[in-house]
Amino acid sequence: MAGRAPAKADEPQPHPPKEQLPNVSYCITSPPPWPEAILLGFQHYIVMLGTTVIIPSSLVPQMGGGNEEKAKVIQTLLFVAGLNTLLQTLFGTRLPAVIGGSYTFVPTTISIILAGRFSDTSDPIERFKRIMRAIQGSLIVASTLQIVLGFSGLWRNVTRFLSPLSVVPLVSLVGFGLYEFGFPGVAKCVEIGLPQLILIVFISQYMPHVIKAGRHIFDRFAVIFTVAVVWIYAHLLTVGGAYNGKAPKTQISCRTDRAGLIDAAPWIRVPYPFQWGAPSFDAGEAFAMMMASFVALVESTGAFTAVSRYASATPMPPSILSRGVGWQGVAILVSGLFGTVNGSSVSVENAGLLALTRVGSRRVVQISAGFMIFFSILGKFGAVFASIPAPIIAALYCLFFAYVGAGGLSFLQFCNLNSFRTKFILGFSVFMGLSVPQYFNEYTALNGYGPVHTGARWFNDIVNVPLSSEAFVAGCLAYFLDNTLHRKDSSIRKDRGKHWWDKFRSFKGDSRSEEFYSLPFNLNKYFPSV
Repeated sequence: MAGRAPAKADEPQPHPPKEQLPNVSYCITSPPPWPEAILLGFQHYIVMLGTTVIIPSSLVPQMGGGNEEKAKVIQTLLFVAGLNTLLQTLFGTRLPAVIGGSYTFVPTTISIILAGRFSDTSDPIERFKRIMRAIQGSLIVASTLQIVLGFSGLWRNVTRFLSPLSVVPLVSLVGFGLYEFGFPGVAKCVEIGLPQLILIVFISQYMPHVIKAGRHIFDRFAVIFTVAVVWIYAHLLTVGGAYNGKAPKTQISCRTDRAGLIDAAPWIRVPYPFQWGAPSFDAGEAFAMMMASFVALVESTGAFTAVSRYASATPMPPSILSRGVGWQGVAILVSGLFGTVNGSSVSVENAGLLALTRVGSRRVVQISAGFMIFFSILGKFGAVFASIPAPIIAALYCLFFAYVGAGGLSFLQFCNLNSFRTKFILGFSVFMGLSVPQYFNEYTALNGYGPVHTGARWFNDIVNVPLSSEAFVAGCLAYFLDNTLHRKDSSIRKDRGKHWWDKFRSFKGDSRSEEFYSLPFNLNKYFPSV
C-alpha cells in the first residue's frame, strides 16, 4: 500500500544457548542396540589402550624390568582400569567416563625411580620390584586426598563456585593442553601416522555427507575402520623390509613386531593386589604424589565436565562431581594396591571419542570396561591389540583432544562475550595456562630438572608438577579471578553465566538430572548429600 514503509528485513538471530548438547544420537540413559553397543564399547577399549601401553612402556625399562614385567604391568593397568570404570559408571558420577592411566603422575613416578636408595640393588628385576613397591606406597597415601575431598563433600563446596566462564579455560586446556601427544607422536613415523590422521578425518567427517545411506556407520565406527586399514598397511611395510637397517627409534615407532608384548605376555593371568610384594612408604614421596593427585583432581573436574556435555547430560550438580571425585580416589587406591606404576583419572581421549561417535551411552562404556577386564586376563590376545603402533594412536589423539578442547569453548555460549571482564579472565587465564607450563617444560628439557631444584626431590615435584599442567594453571587462575574480580556487581552474575547453572545445583527436583545422576538400587537415600 502507498505510504507504508517497506518491511524491515529480518535481523539474524544468535544461536540460543543449549543446556544439553543437541544432535547426540544416544545420551547416557538411551543405549544403542546390543550389536552396535558392543562394537562401540570395543572402540573405546582400542582408544584407551594408547595411554595404557605408552606409560608402562616408558617407565618399566627405567625401573629395571624387561618385556615380561612390562606385559604384566600393562595387564594390571588394563584390569584396574576396567574395575574403576565400572565403579565410576555405577556409583560415581554415573557419566560414561573411562577411568584409566594418567600422564599427570609420570613426573613424580620418575622421581621415585631416580631415588638414590635403589642404586645399591644389582639385580634389575629385584630393583624393579623395590621401585614398584615404593610407587604403590605413595599412591596408596595419595589416594586419601581425593577420597576425603570427595566423600566429605569438601570438593562440592569448591565446585559450587564454578561458572561457565571459569570452566572454559579448564576444560579447553584439558584437551588443547595435550597437544604434545598429538602430531609430535604422528611425526615419529609419518608414513603411518599421517595416513591414519587423514583417513580418520575423511571417513568420520566427509563420508557421512557423501554416502547418506550409511552415514551413522562412518561417523560411529571410523576408529575401527581406519585403525584396521592402517595397521595392516604398517604390517605390510614391516614384513616388506621397509625399516630394515633404519635407526632403532624409527624401528620402535614404525614396526609392528617390536613391542615385545605378544611373546612376553602369559596366556592367562589374573592380576591381584600386592602381586609385587608389600608396599613401602616414604613421607616425601607420598606428599609429592599427593600433589600429583590434586593436579589430577583438577584436570578430572574439567574432563568430567566435558564428558557430561558430550553425553548430552544436564550440568553436573556439585554433589555429583564430589561423589565422582571420591570414587576416583578409590581408583587411585586400587591402582596402588594392584601395582599399576601409575595413578588413575578420567581418560581425555575417550571423552573425545564420545564427541566423534555422538554416542554418550553409559552402557557402551560399561561394555568397554568388560573388554578391558577380559583382555587383561587373556594376556596373549590383549597383547595383540596393545601392539598397535603408537603413531596410529597419536593420530586419533589429534581428533579426540581437539574435541575436548572445543567442548570447553562451547561453554562460552552462556557468557557475555561483550564484557571486558569476561575477555580479561578468559584471555589471561588461557594465555598463562599455556605460557607458564611452557617455561617449566622447556627448562626441564634443557637442564634435566625443573626450575625449582633443591636437594629434596619430593619438594621439587610439589612445585614443578602443578605448574607444568596447562589445565591446572588455567583452571585455578580462572577460578580465582572469576570469584574475586568485581563479583558483587549485580550484572556480573549473568556475564559469567552463573544463572544458567544455579538451577542444577541440586539434582533433586529436576527429572532430567535425577535420571542421569541418581544412584542405582535406590542408594540415594543412604547418600543424600554426596
